[in-house]
Amino acid sequence: MFENLDYKIETFLKPISDLITNVVFGSFTILGNQIPFIVLWLVFASLYFSFYFNFVNIFYFKRALKVAFGKYDNPNHPGEITHFQSFTAAMSGTIGLGNIAGVAVAISIGGPGAMLWMIITAFFGMTLKFVEVSLGHKYRVIHEDGTVSGGAIRYLSDGLGQLGYVKIGKLLAVFFAICCIGGSFGGGNMFQANQAFQQIVEATGSQNSPFYNKGWLGGLIFAVIVGAIIIGGIKSIGKVTEKLVPLMAFVYIISCLYIILSNFSLLPETFGKIFINAFSIDASVGGLIGSLIAGVKRAVFSNESGIGSAPIAYAAAKSDNHLNTGFMSLLSPVVDTIIVCSMTALVIVITGVYENDSGIQGVELTSRAFQSVLSWFPTILALAITLFAISTLITWSYYGLRCWTYLFGIGKISKYSFKLIFLSFTVIGASMNLESVINFSDSMIFAMSVPNIIGLYFLSSELKKDITKLEGKY
Repeated sequence: MFENLDYKIETFLKPISDLITNVVFGSFTILGNQIPFIVLWLVFASLYFSFYFNFVNIFYFKRALKVAFGKYDNPNHPGEITHFQSFTAAMSGTIGLGNIAGVAVAISIGGPGAMLWMIITAFFGMTLKFVEVSLGHKYRVIHEDGTVSGGAIRYLSDGLGQLGYVKIGKLLAVFFAICCIGGSFGGGNMFQANQAFQQIVEATGSQNSPFYNKGWLGGLIFAVIVGAIIIGGIKSIGKVTEKLVPLMAFVYIISCLYIILSNFSLLPETFGKIFINAFSIDASVGGLIGSLIAGVKRAVFSNESGIGSAPIAYAAAKSDNHLNTGFMSLLSPVVDTIIVCSMTALVIVITGVYENDSGIQGVELTSRAFQSVLSWFPTILALAITLFAISTLITWSYYGLRCWTYLFGIGKISKYSFKLIFLSFTVIGASMNLESVINFSDSMIFAMSVPNIIGLYFLSSELKKDITKLEGKY
């Protein structure tokens, strides 16, 4: 039944992926490197909003911590979950294989300098995250059954509608919803299942593993686990993620620190490699443009600033102040990219596994980095990656569902039909090769940023008025 499934799915998805890639990732060449226009689109938005909002990522960071730790919580405020639960739900969608496999891909392509550009991109991306999350909460819709629908689909349709751009807003919202559904099937689902299963195979003997070429079986197991969680909606997801995300992040960071401290004497040389490569014009080792492109792409894929996905989870927070929810989201790129991604990058660079021309990439490269210090660690990493993957799967199922119900209604048939299709893609993803999954994932998820950021430019002045009121100057 599952024979040649990889080939069949790849044949079906490749034309779709190629079409979106050609439209979204149109590029030009500098010093022999292809620079996608979408990278400039996201970088410019991050820089623009950082200056437009006077670096709220710095001046409101303390308040962000207070919101996350419950200072402004009130169980009587409208919403479905607490601030912290919304934060961990959104984080479970970003702390995933992008932090492990994605970072390895970036270093393989752009060299160790990609790490520095990831951090810089994340710093400016904090404000971009604040803008979209604040607007997603501001224009959310609370249905009669108490469920919340928010995020980009709402500020594009309702927010722009209130400014008089009704048709444009609806068109952008529909386009975003379609891309988000595709992204939930791709980067939020297939990529996660694919890389989690590959690590299980790697940890159990690689080509000699009893699970080799049995991706469908791994995908089926993931689908059963995820299905049991997502039936309960965002409340169930929030209860799982508030326990799972802190635990898995702590275990992974401690593991990374052990590898780094075990090679403490190599740290000066490692940071030297990172900075030299980040500003080198030698394209053969990544170089300035190569590491910049790889770093920016992986940072955005990791923390999703500007993509418009995270506001869907944050919109469910119990709060009467959309700015507080936005301030809390400033923490997301910090934890996700500046801390977790940097830890992965340091482990890969300090162990030097990226320098071996073995042809491996993604999660396998990260696994080899850990294995070079701890021979038994791939087994632990397989467990950690599986938890990362499951947490991302459950959150992206919610993102996709909210967009699905926006297009097809909130009835039970609509909800359960989406969940069934989503779980089917989990099985499909575990059976595909990495290149096909990454191409489809990147194209759909990055495409979401086009309508999302257009909406942010239109609505940013409304948000600035809200901040001015908060400061007592309006």
